[in-house]
Amino acid sequence: MPQPFHLAIPVYNLDQCRVFYRDVLGCEEGRSSDHWVDFNFFGHQLVIHYKPKTQSEELHTNPVDGKDVPVPHFGVVLSWQDFHALAKVLESKKIHFVIEPYIRFKGLPGEQATMFFYDPSGNALEFKAFKDMDQLFAK
Repeated sequence: MPQPFHLAIPVYNLDQCRVFYRDVLGCEEGRSSDHWVDFNFFGHQLVIHYKPKTQSEELHTNPVDGKDVPVPHFGVVLSWQDFHALAKVLESKKIHFVIEPYIRFKGLPGEQATMFFYDPSGNALEFKAFKDMDQLFAK
């Protein structure tokens, strides 16, 4: 089993993001203070830290498989079934997808299901899945 990662991200509305990660994504909440909240992010430690909103930074994207992928982004590789179950939950909660769930690199090495969306503070998330996990690092 891989070691869990720790990721700390800035959010300008701690309450909105707390609700998003806890109630929309279903992450268990851990320790917290007035300025940060820990979450069990699919077995990894995600910490949202309050940071005052500044002038909006220009969003950057890179083309991948004909789509504009937001950079930076983070997320988790799920099982095929868990990916599709999460996509249904997010669709039912009316999440606005930057890239709707679809199959990327169809018929090629690294074929995967993927989807992108933003949290309430504009942090881009990608969730993906492989039918064959041996394709995770395929060239």
